[in-house]
Amino acid sequence: QVQLVESGGGLVQAGGSLRLSCAASGRTFSVNGMGWFRQAPGKEREFVAAISWSGSVTYYADSVKGRFTISRDNAKNTLYLQMDSLKPEDTAVYYCAARRGIVADTTPPADYDYWGRGTQVTVSS
Repeated sequence: QVQLVESGGGLVQAGGSLRLSCAASGRTFSVNGMGWFRQAPGKEREFVAAISWSGSVTYYADSVKGRFTISRDNAKNTLYLQMDSLKPEDTAVYYCAARRGIVADTTPPADYDYWGRGTQVTVSS
């Protein structure tokens, strides 16, 4: 099993920045691709960004492209999401996910093997 714990969420004004982290523990050698998803109240969980094991391949939702940056440090077993130019519509619970296989922007949430409990991000206007 792999445990994922997100941190770094909070309240920020529109135009501000936050950096989310996701610490992985357990059988981390089994993890390949990783991603970030978010879920706003009353909405379905949606894809935000994904990254390959090496970090050389990244994918972004159109809504965050150019504002968010996904990265990972395998030596620290940590995934990151740098969020800049935040908008009120970015308000959601952000979840970290990991998969034993490769990932892409089309990989559905159900295909991820491990999930964190989420961290709240609130952007005020």
